[in-house]
Amino acid sequence: MVKLVVATTTDPASICPAKELLAMPGWQSGPSLNQGIRSFSNGDVRLLEHDKGIVEEDDLDQRWENATGQPVDEVIFLSKHTAVSNRPALTIHPIGVPHLKEGDVPPQGGRPGWAAPPNPRMGPWMILLNKIAESHNLIPEFEITFEATHHGPVTTKPTMFIEIGSTEEYWKRQDAAQVVALLVWEGLGLGGGPPVGNWSSTSANNKVLLGIGGGHYVPRHMDVIKKDGCWVGQLLSGYSLPMEDPGPSKGKVNAEDIAGTWKHSIIAAYDATKAGFPGGEILAHLDQKSFKSWQKNAIIEYLGAQNIKIGKPGDFR
Repeated sequence: MVKLVVATTTDPASICPAKELLAMPGWQSGPSLNQGIRSFSNGDVRLLEHDKGIVEEDDLDQRWENATGQPVDEVIFLSKHTAVSNRPALTIHPIGVPHLKEGDVPPQGGRPGWAAPPNPRMGPWMILLNKIAESHNLIPEFEITFEATHHGPVTTKPTMFIEIGSTEEYWKRQDAAQVVALLVWEGLGLGGGPPVGNWSSTSANNKVLLGIGGGHYVPRHMDVIKKDGCWVGQLLSGYSLPMEDPGPSKGKVNAEDIAGTWKHSIIAAYDATKAGFPGGEILAHLDQKSFKSWQKNAIIEYLGAQNIKIGKPGDFR
């Protein structure tokens, strides 16, 4: 089994960490995929380098397996992050566009209705990222945070994005690139230490947070993740839960009466999280303050109908 790390030459926040990583010991040139995708190998890690936008090369996990016969067990993308605030940031997030319906055109890659299995390393690597960023004096200048699930490209193996934000000045920062490279180097055990974040359903804590609701930087889910030290699954922000307001009603509004793709989004995210954490206990965590009462009630009703357990802070330990 091999692990894919993917970078693109079109993005300085992607190729600069890749170059820092390739400057570390043990790398050798590997086979090329079609369309000029180059590879480098180091132990069980394969770094792929291409020349398109980072969200434009779909199915790299399957394409690598078909070309080399080497099974892929996870994918890690290196990318830039953009934000209206322009604040410097280092972020980690799962991917998918489960709220889009068939016929929609995803604005940043992916396939409508799809969510990739989340990479189990996300939670442990957030802790490691904070440690490395602090040792390189990037804190408090850089915000270290999760982002909600968004964009492509399409993958079928556990996947995460690691991003540097939020403007060209920071995308090109060598110290930020070094931090991301060290995160991958140490996190995958390339330096000889144990890998960080290997999933096992028999670990002392096999509880996985499925985030539902809130803003793009999922602050209330972040609080639980930090305090409870749990594994991190898909993170659905409010914009990934389109719900059509049923309007005034004298009686109870049932979940089945509320249109929108929110139900599909939840079940796609749940199924993807189960696939990323086989044997794990998946608990939904709701950012309840982000919902109107009719939304919250409908989501709780739907989760119950799907036998998806809801967890509160403290339940994820």
